Amino acid sequence: MSNTNLLALATELTDHDLLARIAALAAKERGATVELLAHLAALDSRPSLYASEGYGSLFTYCTHVLHLSEDAACNRIHAARACRRFPVILDLLARGALSVTTVRLLREHLTPENHEAVLRRASGRSRREIEALIAELAPRPDARPFVRRLPAPVPAAAPLAMELPTAIAEAATPSSAEPIASNPPTSSLTPVPPARRPVIAATSPERYRVQFTVGKETHDKLRRLQDLLRREIPDGDPGAIFDRAVTLLLERVERKKLGAASRPRPSTVIRPGTDTSDERKGESRDIPTYVQRAVSKRDGGQCGFVGPGGHRCPERTFLEFHHIVPYARGGRATIENISLRCRRHNQYEAELEFGARAMEAARGDRRRSSSPIPATAPRTP
Repeated sequence: MSNTNLLALATELTDHDLLARIAALAAKERGATVELLAHLAALDSRPSLYASEGYGSLFTYCTHVLHLSEDAACNRIHAARACRRFPVILDLLARGALSVTTVRLLREHLTPENHEAVLRRASGRSRREIEALIAELAPRPDARPFVRRLPAPVPAAAPLAMELPTAIAEAATPSSAEPIASNPPTSSLTPVPPARRPVIAATSPERYRVQFTVGKETHDKLRRLQDLLRREIPDGDPGAIFDRAVTLLLERVERKKLGAASRPRPSTVIRPGTDTSDERKGESRDIPTYVQRAVSKRDGGQCGFVGPGGHRCPERTFLEFHHIVPYARGGRATIENISLRCRRHNQYEAELEFGARAMEAARGDRRRSSSPIPATAPRTP
């Protein structure tokens, strides 16, 4: 069967069959990955084998012969070497308890004494949780506060020397040899460091390194704050100033988005069964701030949708307030009838209630409307 027909065949599957097929394919892929790692581990122990084929490293063999991307080759080589030391990892990978990326991150911190406990704690964890676990296993000192100006960029037309990433350099090195230098000289030009993504990384238990780049205006504001806060923060620590700024901003955003208040007004009790048509005349669909506060606290700032199998949606961003009984069906903006939903599940439940066509028409009318939808209380059905 031609691969070009796979998309057509998948599109024709029923919802149930599509989900079942994807789950089966994912399990099959995990099995194939485990088998590949076991064979890469064996090949890594026989460097003369790939050398005889004309490849100077396992990394080069993986990228040129197996056609793996550089990232995929690095992950699999590191995971294969970890599996040689601790074969139990293969079973965890096959079950989906660990990912190849998780094994790569943990490999340097596994020992014969701790590997069982560490792998047990790492099972089913997200990358952020794995990084926190590593920070606990190998805590690093706090980063030294500093503010410095970045080097001036080189014009785009100028050739740039490329650095060999450390991970690739380590993967390209046989396991019995020392890793090669991560930035070998490749040009007489001084390369401009590539643009880095903002970093929030755990360095030790309950300690995090935050790294980002700001413009001159923000830099000048920071310097001004350091001058003004010398009595409270004598060393001008940017971390302490950052904490104060985030705290103030969080309070402001919570007041705007959730109606948070230090002394919230008492809520009005609406007794069930008193929803008459007369009482609903002129009633706004906007959600009172006290309801927003209570719902956000009750749902823990997480989408409240629960699937048929009992799995709760883990989304914590782009959340909206959702009428469980739709407003159009007489549902009121009470604590019991409002729940947090991510954007996708808010739309999904509206489509279940009113139909996809009706909701698409409503969204079209809404886009054409001149009145914006409040960000704090999206107009859900």
